Amino acid sequence: MLDLTDIAQSLVAHGKGILAADESGDTADNKRLKPHGIEPSEENRRKFRDLLLATPGVEQYLTGVILYDETLHQSDDAGTPFAKSLSNKGIIPGIKVDEGLEPFPESPDETITKGLLGLPERLAEYKKTYDTGFTKWRAAIKIDGTRLPTAQAIHENAKRLAMYALEVQKAGMVPMVEPEMLLDGNHSRMRAKEVLTDVIGMLMQVMEEQAVDMSAIILKTSMVLSGKDSGHTDTPEEVAADTMSVLMDTVPIEVPGIVFLSGGQSPDQATTNLAAIAKLAKEMNAPWPLTFSYARALQEDALATWAGKDENIPAAREVFLERLKKVSAALT
Repeated sequence: MLDLTDIAQSLVAHGKGILAADESGDTADNKRLKPHGIEPSEENRRKFRDLLLATPGVEQYLTGVILYDETLHQSDDAGTPFAKSLSNKGIIPGIKVDEGLEPFPESPDETITKGLLGLPERLAEYKKTYDTGFTKWRAAIKIDGTRLPTAQAIHENAKRLAMYALEVQKAGMVPMVEPEMLLDGNHSRMRAKEVLTDVIGMLMQVMEEQAVDMSAIILKTSMVLSGKDSGHTDTPEEVAADTMSVLMDTVPIEVPGIVFLSGGQSPDQATTNLAAIAKLAKEMNAPWPLTFSYARALQEDALATWAGKDENIPAAREVFLERLKKVSAALT
């Protein structure tokens, strides 16, 4: 039986990454299906998942998939539960276990993540019923000049991530901790670098204080980018230099691996920036494997090709596989 460190290491196997397919029902409907003219419904959300997860050959590029609760209860077109069909391909099924964002009482313009209530029971059920191997919890960090984020919001989100991580390890799964730095805003890349340093530094400190096993976690992080309203487009080399600087300063060497979120970048931008980061990490002899855990950046082209029409599924799967190949190639 694999221990948690082995599972974590297998999730960041060289040349492969993790598909984030954990959009809530609302997000899947409004940000994935509707923009491509697809009618929002539970069945169309199932078809959306099946389009991606049942693509022949995905196991060449994916080690794991983060699922949403609804998807765990659904099956592919052949009638096999999604978690089981992934396991059959050697892909580890994961599950998003946070319950979304709520306003932070001490700073109403910021959010904290809820979901700790009843978490141990939910984890036990996921592990027992679906044999999930890892989980994800996301915090959202908003930048607004030097006003936000506040130190209190950074600390509260770090504390909740650490409490979640400890419960997940107790339940026999690997926690993925995701303190996402939002791309919204007009902040500079320098400000983003400063914030990400504070956020990851605090998270690592609090997890160690809470006795989280740092050799059995996965860090999911943003890249260091200028705000999307700043009017500035960063070069891949700039993104790589600042992102690697933050990680080398904040992440302990015992962490088994780091995965990047695409966070509002276009598919090509997310691929090009990842390639620059991977190249620099190799030059710097970074102590941990780096890979991707993308959602929209992997899905977008396939969704546009599919457009909800059954006859387009083969072509859409080819497009999805082609994007996976490109992102995987960016790591080498």
